[in-house]
Amino acid sequence: MQFKGTAHRYGRDVDTDVIIPARYLNTSDPAELAKHCMEDLDTSFVERVRPGDIIVADENFGCGSSREHAPIAIKAAGVDVVVAKSFARIFYRNSINTGLAIMECPEAVDAISAGDVVSVDADAGVITDETTGAVFQAQPFPPFIRDIIEAGGLINRTKDRLGK
Repeated sequence: MQFKGTAHRYGRDVDTDVIIPARYLNTSDPAELAKHCMEDLDTSFVERVRPGDIIVADENFGCGSSREHAPIAIKAAGVDVVVAKSFARIFYRNSINTGLAIMECPEAVDAISAGDVVSVDADAGVITDETTGAVFQAQPFPPFIRDIIEAGGLINRTKDRLGK
């Protein structure tokens, strides 16, 4: 899996309540959730994000509640991959389950600035800051996680495997 886009940079402890505020949880429609993604942290995010863009964040991205709405909103907003120093465990699993690619790579996070163009080869675990030329090594996706993300999430992968 190959990704390439502009980096949107955030700090540590980005809570699911700022990824998608609770006042919008009366819907599960991805397009509607995308309209409000990150609005309590970054009011211009939905205006700036483009399909294929990348979120880069410090430690503990996705902490807080266990709502699946957060990775759904990020993905529906156009983000292809989130690169962080670390993720809250439930957010990590919810991301995989909903088909949002996420990678841990502290060295890349320390080097990538907002606005940099970043490419990610998830199969090899290579993250390249195209703006600076810096290259970083992350853990590549194991085949079963790659299969889930490529299918668009765990439910889609399961349907595919069952032939439905």
